[in-house]
Amino acid sequence: MRQKRKKVILDPSRRDRFAVPTMENFDVNLSTLIKPVAVAATAFGILMLPGILAAQAPTKPDSSRTSASGNYLAARHAIQQRDSASAATYLRAALRADPKNPDLLQRAFGAALTQGDMEETFRLAERIIQINKNDRDARLVLGIRAIKNKQWQSARTNIAQSVRGPVTDLTAALLTAWALNGANDSKTAIETIDRLQGPDWYNIFKDQHAGLILDIANRKKEAGRRFEKVHKLDGTNLRVVESYGSFLSRQGNKDQALDVYGTFEKALPRHPLVTEATKQVEAGEKLPPMVQNPQAGAAEVLYGIGAVVGRRGGEELGLAYLQLALYLEPRHPLALLSLADLYETMKKPQLAIEMYRRVPADSPLHRNAEIQLAANLDSLEKTDEAKDHLRKLIEENPADMEAIMMLGHIERSRKQYADCAATYSRVIDQLAKPGRANWNVFYSRGICNERNKNWPGAEADFKKALELFPDRADVLNYLGYSWVDQGVNLDEGMTMIRRAVEQKPDDGYIVDSLGWAYFRLGKYDEAVKHLERAVEIRPEDPTINDHLGDAYWKVGRQLEAEFQWSHAAALKPEPEELAKIQEKLKNGMPDDSPSATAEQKSKSDNGG
Repeated sequence: MRQKRKKVILDPSRRDRFAVPTMENFDVNLSTLIKPVAVAATAFGILMLPGILAAQAPTKPDSSRTSASGNYLAARHAIQQRDSASAATYLRAALRADPKNPDLLQRAFGAALTQGDMEETFRLAERIIQINKNDRDARLVLGIRAIKNKQWQSARTNIAQSVRGPVTDLTAALLTAWALNGANDSKTAIETIDRLQGPDWYNIFKDQHAGLILDIANRKKEAGRRFEKVHKLDGTNLRVVESYGSFLSRQGNKDQALDVYGTFEKALPRHPLVTEATKQVEAGEKLPPMVQNPQAGAAEVLYGIGAVVGRRGGEELGLAYLQLALYLEPRHPLALLSLADLYETMKKPQLAIEMYRRVPADSPLHRNAEIQLAANLDSLEKTDEAKDHLRKLIEENPADMEAIMMLGHIERSRKQYADCAATYSRVIDQLAKPGRANWNVFYSRGICNERNKNWPGAEADFKKALELFPDRADVLNYLGYSWVDQGVNLDEGMTMIRRAVEQKPDDGYIVDSLGWAYFRLGKYDEAVKHLERAVEIRPEDPTINDHLGDAYWKVGRQLEAEFQWSHAAALKPEPEELAKIQEKLKNGMPDDSPSATAEQKSKSDNGG
């Protein structure tokens, strides 16, 4: 039931709240989206060696005294360690010894791109073209460089040779359309977009970019139809909302613009970009187009596709696209945040911090970047620095609930339970009328109160969280299990846990809760059934394996129990839990004593 400590986030129900456009209604079949790209060695050689795109800060390896083969092997090792900065250094050295080796060129090209070293990327792309004029990856990046330099025909020629699958087909068509727009041919640009055939998920990109091009071309009536159409497809897509809302404001449709923002606000409250736009429109301002030139339009293509692909399992391809987007628009705040988010996914907090620091100070997203920067400082074990950073933000704006929440999350992750309970209370004190969106602050304070031995306060917080969000699985799980563990409200508690499992049947921690609840009730056969399922889902979790070992022991399967305990011990549990497991391996379990306390199990709490 316990979760390992993970990235601290502002709202666990919306991990990507500030980083990427909301695309929940954008039903992408990931196998269709990604696999065709991988077949042909993958865009930018990304999948030739797994991990090449997980760039790290430069380590400045000394390659000058190493042989060509040694540099190549060192590069492979660096790639396996997800250190593409060192990989790039070694690959460059290997290339000096074997300058026409196509494999080395492709790998060095991919490493340079992922580091954002565009000068090196373009240099290597030109060398690749000299060897293979039809190389699609090189053609694409050279086409993007041509867009940057307003060389519209060169851009179209290169991009036309880059297509290969669903992602790159869509990318090429949209980039070509923006190049045509740059050449003042909006008619052919729109025809290029409309000719593109593909899966249904293409439509949101096609109509969005058609609307942006038509807007720039001053074809307002047609632009409005496209914006309206894509908004109907997904009214919670951030970039759709931004583009349509700004368009309506310029057409004098103030009320309609506010309706567009209001619909988004109901689904995702307090997004900084939407909040700022709403204020401006309410003040009678006419907002500028979201995209104002072809370079920015092309950057939006790369950002939009890169962000969606990256968050749906294609981190490598997403990272490449986002670097190219930032080449075209270095100050694109959402591209910077999306790239930071990918680095966090790849467990590269230092690189994430670098991206957060690049978010422009005049962007509404700057403060949120500063908050997430603190979370990454904490990930680097710079907890005091992280907390000081947040306290400074809070001092500047005492009403900044997101900053206060993040401080509470860090305190909770560091087991400073009295502190985090007090910190979350500061947020709650600011809530004039708590709503559904505020469930998490009560849930979070409840965890801190429970861990701080204040069960009455914890119980009240969990009940309040469920009052605000009745079907929230993690709250149902936590409160339900706590009651069962205490031997109170048994029927209601088990009902809550079962409801949580029904909602999240593939959540190993919640399934573990159900199994462990049966264990606590002495229903060991039922416990085994559910705990086996939990281990299938989360085989890497030491606590769940430990629980299954306990259940096996209680049903007389001692050999299997010892195996599970041994496995749990090998998975590096907390020191105090390891000692308990080792004691069981030595002496078994007492017949009359369950193995774990409520605190040991540490309910599913996003890392608490």
